[in-house]
Amino acid sequence: MVAVHHRTVDVGGLTVFYREAGPSDAPVLLLLHGYPTSSHMFRHLIPALAGPYRVIAPDHIGFGRSSAPDTADFPYTFDALAEVTRGFLAALGVHRYALYVQDYGAPIGWRLALASPDAVLGVVSQNGNAYEEGFVADFWEPVWAYGAHPTPENEARLRPALGREAVEWQYTHGVPDPSLIDPDAWEHDLALLARPGVDRAQLALFGDYSGNRALYPAVQAWLRSSRVPVLAVWGRNDEIFGPAGAEAFRRDAPDAEVVLLDGGHFLLESHGDEVADAVLRFRSRVTGAQDGGRRPRRPS
Repeated sequence: MVAVHHRTVDVGGLTVFYREAGPSDAPVLLLLHGYPTSSHMFRHLIPALAGPYRVIAPDHIGFGRSSAPDTADFPYTFDALAEVTRGFLAALGVHRYALYVQDYGAPIGWRLALASPDAVLGVVSQNGNAYEEGFVADFWEPVWAYGAHPTPENEARLRPALGREAVEWQYTHGVPDPSLIDPDAWEHDLALLARPGVDRAQLALFGDYSGNRALYPAVQAWLRSSRVPVLAVWGRNDEIFGPAGAEAFRRDAPDAEVVLLDGGHFLLESHGDEVADAVLRFRSRVTGAQDGGRRPRRPS
């Protein structure tokens, strides 16, 4: 059995819970989760990757077992979540790493990359956008509306996203055989979403999400200039981030590997082995970057 450690670290007075496995001298793979889950989404992936990688998966503030302060005491923005993640990495003494991002983890990861471009050895995006392509319009329209006008009426349109039906749907939509999905996954998320004040924190992040789109040109420029290796492994039936978001990486990272699997948003629940195999194959490209083996930068 792979030893997976469950730990906490203080970051500026906030408790960050994280899971860690693998040898200390292996390339670090930082796993950044999405909404409404936590590092729990990586519970099966971590043992599969540990050894070739040192795998580290924190819970964002307001999620999982990390601190969930009141909105009066913490600014629930993606800038703030990224700042805590930077503090988390510093506390662990991690200075170079590959990113594995999903959903909310993507805009957090992009901020880390833009702040420290040479720290990132590779990018694995699993249903995590860096392009306008891929946003499924019907899903995102109420999010954009709330971001532009956070009125009580627009808030009311989003509140169902905090409830049982919507959370369960995120796990089961696009999955040919939903009986493969462990219901404990969404029950875990729902229990932690029910903590006092977490609804206001999540609404604040819904409202802030549209601001992530302004980062995309800078992220795309970083992909072009850094030649960082990219793997986009995606549930092609995702009705939140469609497969066009995966294909778009090839525009700025021509050597990007794109793997589309017959699943939905939370691909690890139905296709964990296939994702793990792809990420393990990707290790040689991460190691090449770690050893200084990136291709020369193209002229700007």
